[in-house]
Amino acid sequence: MNDMSPESLFSTLANTTRLRCLLLLLANDELCVCEITYALGASQPVISRQLAILREADLVTDRREGRWIHYRINPQLPNWAHQALKAAEAGAIVHEPYSSDLAVLKDMPNRPGANRCA
Repeated sequence: MNDMSPESLFSTLANTTRLRCLLLLLANDELCVCEITYALGASQPVISRQLAILREADLVTDRREGRWIHYRINPQLPNWAHQALKAAEAGAIVHEPYSSDLAVLKDMPNRPGANRCA
């Protein structure tokens, strides 16, 4: 984890779907794949593939709960990388599609936690 380079971080963030996933995760402690899929309006295979890339880059971690996989920002991220993500979040939140992603997620019916992911 300590060997994460700026080049690897920023090349990973260059994909809009991956950046949208990360910004949703920054704003939430943990999200199920179904929540991210719903918020972004993308198919589950597309989101799962992008999350796998984020996991391979050590930006996120996952855990399984039954048939659901939950993701969160890797708590072992180097401080500089976490600060870069927080700066991206602060700049992106006023722009589309990032601002709408949070609103769509907030309005998702049957969100995980209270019998999440129907």
